[in-house]
Amino acid sequence: MAPSKRSAEGSSSNREATFGPSRRVEAAALDSRNGRLPHGTRAAAFLDRDGVLSDQTAFVNRPEDFNLLPGAAAAVARLNRAGIPVVVITNQGGIALGYLTEDTLASIHERMAELLAAEGAHADGVYFCPHLLNATVTRYLRECSCRKPGTGMLEKARDDLGLDLRKSILVGDATTDILAGIRAGCRTILVRTGYAGKDGKAAAEPDRVAADLSEAVSIILDEFIPAATSSGQSKAT
Repeated sequence: MAPSKRSAEGSSSNREATFGPSRRVEAAALDSRNGRLPHGTRAAAFLDRDGVLSDQTAFVNRPEDFNLLPGAAAAVARLNRAGIPVVVITNQGGIALGYLTEDTLASIHERMAELLAAEGAHADGVYFCPHLLNATVTRYLRECSCRKPGTGMLEKARDDLGLDLRKSILVGDATTDILAGIRAGCRTILVRTGYAGKDGKAAAEPDRVAADLSEAVSIILDEFIPAATSSGQSKAT
């Protein structure tokens, strides 16, 4: 899970934020538009964090604030067994407002990894956007391509992990998640956990609606990526 390591996500001191294990997401998005980065062929499941994997609480600013939703780890494990890369993409504007640092976020994601691992699951990549136009921490004050509904995090994961966004699926609880998936060319599933699509921030219609991540994974495995569960792999149940 290299993209989620503390050194990969970036430190809050003396350098700009990074997203995943290499270059800035804006640079990766620019290079991909210029045709300089190879695109892969693998379908992935992109998962929003809060409201899909974990409780949609007002603040997740410390590791102890983070808790997985019931059944979330088991759902991720089903994707793992099917050989489908799982990528977490999360807006983290609290960093821009000074509520937490990138190092603290890394510790939160370490706890997420531990909770997933306890049930035999893992994420193949974790990407976050710390930017806001109303940031109080000036180094994060910018208009960026990575904050959903922007597509920068998906494009960065595509280039890092060799993914095909047109074959991939995004699962989210907010309309901004769904719009990001649509803009990136993914199929989309809205879950009724978290915001349940009632955030009112974007006009975006998902391809499917599911009660929770477990039902969304069933849709992915049974309908959206049948090849991933039938070409030399046993279907996860």
